Amino acid sequence: MSHLTPALYATLAEIVPDLHVHCVDPWCLIGSTAALLLGAQASAADVDVLTSRADAETLMAVWASQRETAFTPPDAGRFRSHFARFRFPGAAVEIMGALEVHADERWQAVSPGRLVLVGVNGLAVPVPSLDDQIRLFKSFGREKDMRHAEALRALTPAAFTIPVLSSR
Repeated sequence: MSHLTPALYATLAEIVPDLHVHCVDPWCLIGSTAALLLGAQASAADVDVLTSRADAETLMAVWASQRETAFTPPDAGRFRSHFARFRFPGAAVEIMGALEVHADERWQAVSPGRLVLVGVNGLAVPVPSLDDQIRLFKSFGREKDMRHAEALRALTPAAFTIPVLSSR
């Protein structure tokens, strides 16, 4: 995909096969990388992967040698998950098992909603649908999330993929 940087492409090429092999439960990319994959005008400094808690634990074992143990995620008061960050050639990868967001004075599970598959050089990469990504970004509530939601709203219907998989 021409809108992916070489660094981001290299990271996806390395991690997506592992995610397909090692994750038992549905998983998907979220955040700026997911928005970029649907065609939004965005930049992505890392890859955010939403998984189950059990699959996050599995990935922590599989990628143990690449784990950044000293990293503390920003916005820890707003988000909680079974979290780990990993160094990969190109971009960091953040695993968020059973992600929750603090909203309306309580913790709420983050559900990706309907997933679509985006092809990246023969790899099937699940991301939330356009509408569900906008909903997620709005629920996260940070300024950068609102910018990503606006970038996704600017897409025309022909710019995103056809849904082929559902997590509901």
